Amino acid sequence: MSKQRKIIHIDMDAFYASVEQRDNPELYGRPVIVGGTPDSRGVVATCSYEARRFGVHSAMSSAKAYRLCPQAVFVRPRIDVYRQVSQQIRSIFQDYTELIEPLSLDEAFLDVTDNQRQHSSATWIAQEILSRIYQQTRLTASAGVSYNKFLAKVASDCQKPAGLTVIPPEEAAMFIAQLPVRRFFGVGKVTEKKMHTLGINHGSDLLNYDERELIRLFGKQGRFFHQIARGIDERPVVPHRQRKSIGN
Repeated sequence: MSKQRKIIHIDMDAFYASVEQRDNPELYGRPVIVGGTPDSRGVVATCSYEARRFGVHSAMSSAKAYRLCPQAVFVRPRIDVYRQVSQQIRSIFQDYTELIEPLSLDEAFLDVTDNQRQHSSATWIAQEILSRIYQQTRLTASAGVSYNKFLAKVASDCQKPAGLTVIPPEEAAMFIAQLPVRRFFGVGKVTEKKMHTLGINHGSDLLNYDERELIRLFGKQGRFFHQIARGIDERPVVPHRQRKSIGN
């Protein structure tokens, strides 16, 4: 019988904006938007939690962000600085495992099934990593811990900022059953709308469809939806994959 995997997903909280607030104390507690200026055709790369309360979010046009939150401070991105901090965080990860899959400068999967510390608790490792990130960078991160990538990633988003959510195998079925379909990997607005018209609103609704039917409705993604509704995600943590984006 194969060993139960232990996967951690670490996601920095409002990363670029938090770095700007850390480096410029005048910005602390204020709505900060990192990206293009409001009078340009630029977009929001990320924004602080203070700005998010006004409905601002990444990929929104800077002009719209300004309309929603005119008191925000707009800051041009400093990618080199974010890269440096990202490398600092990466070196913390390397103290625990070589199986690190970066998704961007501010998030990564870690497989700690077998880890350098030979510690049996992935939750303990995640807590220590979050603590060390804060001590060394003065930035907060959130973490999700579970037995596969899908659940670890969803979990890391549950208690932001500075949260830690653990989904053990015995709680996975109930967690997925209650999960809105928009939180499923690969479900964008178009797929979400299609699912809603079919009466698929939560993970539990996917259980009413067999694999063949889901593939017919959603193409090859249908196989993934069928498996994930049952808590199955065999995707490995791949150390050498290219970073997906750094937010242009």
